[in-house]
Amino acid sequence: MIRILIVEDSQVIALLLKAIFEAESDMQVVGHAKNGREGVQLAHELKPDLITMDIRMPEMDGFEATRMIMANDPAPVVVISSGVDDEELQTTFRAIEEGALSVIEKPPGFAHPDFEVVRRELVETVRAMAEVKVIRRRSLSRTTGTGSYALTMQQPAKDYELVAIGCSTGGPQVLQKMLSLLPADFPVPVVVTQHISKGFIGGLVSWLAGNTTLKIKQAEQGEQLQAATVYFAPDDQHLQVIRRGSKLVVKLSADAPENGFRPSASVMLKSVATACASRAVGVLLTGMGVDGADGLLALRQAGGHTLVQDQESAVVYGMPGAAIALDAVDQVVAMDGMATYLCRVVGK
Repeated sequence: MIRILIVEDSQVIALLLKAIFEAESDMQVVGHAKNGREGVQLAHELKPDLITMDIRMPEMDGFEATRMIMANDPAPVVVISSGVDDEELQTTFRAIEEGALSVIEKPPGFAHPDFEVVRRELVETVRAMAEVKVIRRRSLSRTTGTGSYALTMQQPAKDYELVAIGCSTGGPQVLQKMLSLLPADFPVPVVVTQHISKGFIGGLVSWLAGNTTLKIKQAEQGEQLQAATVYFAPDDQHLQVIRRGSKLVVKLSADAPENGFRPSASVMLKSVATACASRAVGVLLTGMGVDGADGLLALRQAGGHTLVQDQESAVVYGMPGAAIALDAVDQVVAMDGMATYLCRVVGK
């Protein structure tokens, strides 16, 4: 049974969350805190398996509550935020920085047409995060280097023109660390598909931009990819890479979801395999599900270099594990070694 503590100042939202969780046979709500201060206290008293955390609350906000919980009574924290304005989005991602695992939009009412989609995402995220038993601030840090898998590494060609990254749950923390360590003159563009609730990609981009010397932006239709720039797939659009002469260009589309996602890491990686073949590096980081695995395989079969985050440093090993199962991976790399590895591979 997953024992859940709800930290939420709205009684209506708290009751809705309680109804959603307790409709699941393996979930039980053991407490409700009406502000961050109560949340810190109940986290200490109840020792829940997982905490859902509102951001904007009286007395103590969700960022400060997450910081204190992770310092004193570590537990998996899932931020549930409306993401209505820049201030709340910034606080949301500061909570991620302090150790919260994921951010989910607040569920609408039962009659809302998006209710079932949001409900399913919330339940699946809570179920996966509850398996992460010990979470501490900065706990994902590991010894720099590659993972322990005995995979054959192809010899990098040193003339790569693109890095493509797919990630889901736990991805923002890894991206923050990795991108902050890449140099301002990183010699190739980076494209990223990050699964995140609708409305939060702008906040993620803004937060990451404050943590790196690289340029971070949402991809725009038809723009030419530039070195030292990181392009994120926008809300509800696949990010694909196409070639126009010697230039790599963004193509955005609202084609059907793949592996249940739009944007899909598989769609992005398959386009990179077509456009770049052996001149691209593909990366899958922590995340639920299998999205990206077949795309990474397509890139490897096209001659590209493929790598995944190691299991020890990943919050959820669904996406990297699925790629390994498909024999789509050249190298497994620990989170702390990812930036160094990429710099070495692209010749920086």
